[in-house]
Amino acid sequence: MIHPWLAPTWQRLLDLGERLPHALLFVGPPGLGKRDLAEALAARLLCDAPGADGHACGHCPACQWRLSGNHPDLMRIVPAADAVAEAGEGEGAAEPGAGKAKSSQILIEQIRALQESLTVTGHHGSRRVVVLDPAEAMNVFTANALLKLLEEPPAGCVFLLVSSAPRRLLPTIRSRCQQWSFSRPPAEALTTWLAAHDDEAAGLLALTGGLPLAAERMAEQGAGSLLARFVRDIEQLPAGDPLRLAAQWESWLKSKEALAAGFGMATLVDWMQRWVVDVAALRLGGRVRFFPARQGALEALAARTSIASASNCYNEFAQIRRVAQHPLNARLMLEDMLMRYARALSGSRT
Repeated sequence: MIHPWLAPTWQRLLDLGERLPHALLFVGPPGLGKRDLAEALAARLLCDAPGADGHACGHCPACQWRLSGNHPDLMRIVPAADAVAEAGEGEGAAEPGAGKAKSSQILIEQIRALQESLTVTGHHGSRRVVVLDPAEAMNVFTANALLKLLEEPPAGCVFLLVSSAPRRLLPTIRSRCQQWSFSRPPAEALTTWLAAHDDEAAGLLALTGGLPLAAERMAEQGAGSLLARFVRDIEQLPAGDPLRLAAQWESWLKSKEALAAGFGMATLVDWMQRWVVDVAALRLGGRVRFFPARQGALEALAARTSIASASNCYNEFAQIRRVAQHPLNARLMLEDMLMRYARALSGSRT
């Protein structure tokens, strides 16, 4: 599937024709459809009879193998944890509590297995495609193993690397790939997407900073109700009691609703940062970016908050965020964060 905002990029890839390089690196923030584009390109490259629009036909033997997940010339390299998540509840999904936790990294053993697979010729024609996502999940040893393949690529093999954090890749990996950058789509490119979604998704789109697929995923997970509660609670401060709210939020993070949506401390701290960014933006004469529906409340906060206070609060939250994934004491972290927020936005503009 090619999303409307990626159509120009798709056309540029088609225009390359036989000049397509052996390794491409798709980079950009998560939630734009980089993986979808890589999969569409892989499908086209392996298809026996691509359509006039450049897409795989979906009917030839090669497409049928791919759609059934059995194409021998399409190799997907993902972290083991992601592979289990993609398997879902079906065959191949891990039993709850069975064995040790799956790795969130791409392991060197996976690249060695790939090397072995690529020593033989393609099973259906000469074309083979490797999709590796996310590329930043490789450690230095895994990356060096992949580098050997990129430096001396097997004939007919195309590598499609996907990354949301390209700076974490080895420079030598980046230099062996043709880099394609993806940016947030302009408002006009999202017209069709917005028309197909409700107001809740539109609000989540703003919260994600204009990343439509991230907003769609959040809506599916029930993040709309979580966001509504967050806004309602945070608007009680700084006049409210931060310690009481911290206790409420500790219970909230443990609730079935929050756990089902994958809503944890790291996300909560991120939302706090974005809230403060909007306050600071208004104080500087800018516009609300993440919480446009709360324009009035944010303007009231900005009117009584100094630029220095808002900036310091944001920086303090950035420090908290570094340990938010694994807090030693969630209650103390919440109390500290909310007390810092209450002090920063207490009403002083000096």
